[in-house]
Amino acid sequence: MITAVAACVPLAERTVPSGTPRVTISAGSLALDGSEWWPVGFNAYQLATDWELNAGCGAEVDLDKYFGALPEGSLTRFNAFQSFAVDKTTGAISYEALDAVLRAAEAHDQLVIPVLAGQDGACDGELFKQHRWYASGWRDVPMPVLTFEHWARSLVSRWSGSPAIAAWELVGEPEPSVCTDYACAVENRRCPADSAHVLRRFFDEAGATIAALDPDRLITAGYLGGNQCGTAGEDFLVPSSSRHVDILQFHDYSIEDPTLLDGHRDSVESRAMQARGLGKPLLVAEIGVSAGSCRSVEERAVLVEAEIRDYHRLGAAGALFWSFVPDPRTNQCTMDIGPGDPLWDMIGQLS
Repeated sequence: MITAVAACVPLAERTVPSGTPRVTISAGSLALDGSEWWPVGFNAYQLATDWELNAGCGAEVDLDKYFGALPEGSLTRFNAFQSFAVDKTTGAISYEALDAVLRAAEAHDQLVIPVLAGQDGACDGELFKQHRWYASGWRDVPMPVLTFEHWARSLVSRWSGSPAIAAWELVGEPEPSVCTDYACAVENRRCPADSAHVLRRFFDEAGATIAALDPDRLITAGYLGGNQCGTAGEDFLVPSSSRHVDILQFHDYSIEDPTLLDGHRDSVESRAMQARGLGKPLLVAEIGVSAGSCRSVEERAVLVEAEIRDYHRLGAAGALFWSFVPDPRTNQCTMDIGPGDPLWDMIGQLS
């Protein structure tokens, strides 16, 4: 039986500095240290994997090497899931692997967005978060040890004031739908009529929890950005209007299907217009393009750079590539981005 106990590294021993958050919003755009900022960086979901400590998700990363190689002013989005804080031997809560990520980011003066949970539960208890979870389950459903509310309170209070944190993200790709089959297939999900308002209340209440613990820190809504339950069409404005949602998101995988490109660009432009109407930045937080056996990494870089230029034109506030891994599968067609990928140079050129 798994039980929660005190962290192996006491809160009193942490050395997280406090002060005014470095990332702010100015005239609907992002600013870093008071200057206009259009961040470009990576998703690096597996940074907290430590096979000696936790069940992991993906390969281990040399944190000093990763953060030390990033250009100044870049941004990394990573999974700060509860699963990385569950000791795989004892089942106790231990922050050691997650703390190592934050310490390395701070040591190299880098910026991160910790994602506290994922919609589909991958690498985090395998719980697909349905309508009831957003309505009340985030307060009372263990995942797997602590409830989401407890986990958010625990990690945010531990890391509050860190200059490395650009923004907090509650859930990656939130969708308060209802599964009607075991696999929760997209085509079989049901979307209750009140889903947008349920998601809005979640952001209001869970966001207030974070804001109380880390005042003035930005919070980003990790939308996929298409026609998902709770955010389709004009419903997008309902949760996005929450006072505890500061940065909106859009995730782009359209290059993998050229038939979607025109409609997808229309969708990005529509979301950017909605974001401007709310006075909030729109971050393209996932750009996924395959390379390896299907196209060279150089060809991918050309495609991605064209997309980023398009995002600038459409009014987006920054872009993050999916996804850095230390061990890219170069003989397969994947979205892996390895240490020597040309996209690293692009970050230096565009940040």
